[in-house]
This record gives sequence, structure tokens and C-alpha cells, in this order.
Amino acid sequence: MGCDGPEIEWCMTMGSIKAMFDPQTIALIGASDKAGSVGRAILDNILYPGKRKIFPVNPNQESLLDLKCYPSLSSLPEHVDLAVIATPAKTVAGIVEECGKMGVDGITIISAGFKKIGAEGKKLEDEISEIRKEYGLRIIGPNCVGIIRPHIGLNTSFLKVNPAPGNIAFISQSGALGSSILDWAINAQIGFSLFASLGSMIDIDFGDMIDFLGDDVHTRSIMLYMEGVGNAKKFMSAARGFARNKPIFIIKPGRFMESARATLSHTVAMALGHCHQRRRFWGHGHRYLDGTGGGAGQAFRPKYQRA
Repeated sequence: MGCDGPEIEWCMTMGSIKAMFDPQTIALIGASDKAGSVGRAILDNILYPGKRKIFPVNPNQESLLDLKCYPSLSSLPEHVDLAVIATPAKTVAGIVEECGKMGVDGITIISAGFKKIGAEGKKLEDEISEIRKEYGLRIIGPNCVGIIRPHIGLNTSFLKVNPAPGNIAFISQSGALGSSILDWAINAQIGFSLFASLGSMIDIDFGDMIDFLGDDVHTRSIMLYMEGVGNAKKFMSAARGFARNKPIFIIKPGRFMESARATLSHTVAMALGHCHQRRRFWGHGHRYLDGTGGGAGQAFRPKYQRA
């Protein structure tokens, strides 16, 4: 796609996503050296393999793991491609606004405790959404695990895994189930081009991710664990384009009432009806996998991992 006329906005948006998925500078707000903490786990992951400039941000520390620690984003010496936020929910809106003022390209919000916990949490999430719109920020999360891109040595998650490079992209709304499938695949010696946990999807959703992966030479197939579509029109447009040449596998728990109730408690948004979604997905290069049992394994067949 070119960048003339109505495509300019799309190109600018995709440019921000590309910067945050291959960042040269990363700021970790909520960095820590405390063993077992989320801030320490993420810091360990983003420091490996040492290809990028990492800026730990914590006003209570002067240094972390032999790195200078900064009190705030505004004190950083360089532009930040990606800010990873792992601080209490009530502090996140202010940090997101600071990211906007500093011109940060993209944000991953690991922090939990938003609309999932009730009205006060939803108010915080709505505030973040308004700030995002004001500054044109791109955000993954909140309440997500992070992203992993093995081919470029990027891991912004707090997971204690580093999957091998491969040709399957796995995108999950649920961090817990996503990490479970990731563990299973790693034990089966299956590699990935990307793993992403999207959380509450206040901005970047499945459609954005499929658009991004359409230009990724390492991705030959996509597996999605979906609890809700997000922007359905954007998703269908992106999926049709990708699935012309490469398969998309969709794991959807909403078919079963028990799973649908669990979905509701996790995202406070019931998934679209199973039959409606199946009619729309089928026939566009999507393989619809029921539940998370044996069907999920279809996505990891060798023919879908070939370069």
C-alpha cells in the first residue's frame, strides 16, 4: 500500500506499530531488581541479548543491574520507541500522558486492575483511552503479558521463556492461556515468529496485528486465541488480505457457555455468537478450531511452519 491521499493515516499508524515491534530504545517504567517481581522479570528479558538501549525508570532507584536508573520519562536522554509500563493501575494514566508529551512511539501496558475489577478500574481505562486519542499513541494492553519476537531477540514480557525462532505468529487476548499454549509449544520444540498478548485491547487489536504480520517475512501462519474480535470490520479486512496466501487459525472459547462466562469475567465483554462468527470466518482462508483441546495442535503442523 502506498502513502498517498487517504492511505497517509494508515501508513503513519503502521509506522508507529513497526517502531514499537522493533524498538531500538526501550523505557521500562516500574523497573526493579527485586527477585520474583514483574519489573525484574521484564528487565531481565529486555536486556537480553543486549542489542538495544534500555532505560529503567524508577524514582526510588539510582541504578539497576549496572544500568543508570531514571526518575521519570522526561529525564531520559533519548527518544523512546517503546515504553513498557509495569506500575500500579492508578499511576498508569499519568505515565501514558507523559509518554504522549515525550513523543513515545508505542506503549505496552502490563499493569492489571482496570475495567476487569469494576467501575473504578473502568474509569481509569477510559482515562487512558482519552489520553491515547489526544496524542495519537499506539498501545498494547492493559492487562497483558507483552510481546516476544525471537527472530530479532525482543522479549518485553515477564514470562520466563524465550521460544526459538519459527514461522508461526501466536496472538492471544488471554495472557494466562496464551502463556500455557506457549509453554506447550516450546516443549514440543516449535518456534515462533511472534507471540503477543493483547489484554484488554483498548487500542491495538487483532486487525492491527494481522496487518503488521502481513509484511513480516518470518510469519507463514497465524494462530489467534480470541475472546472478542475488537474492531470486526478492521479484523475481517486484515484477515482476508493475509489469508489469501497464508492460513489463520482461530481458537474461540465462546462456543461453550462455561467458556463464555469465563470470557465475560476476564474482559467484561461477551464474545459474538459462535454461529455468527463461524459463518463470517469460514471461507476466507481461516481454520476455525473449537475450544483449546486437540484442535489447537492443528496450527503447529509442520506444513504451517515452513519458511
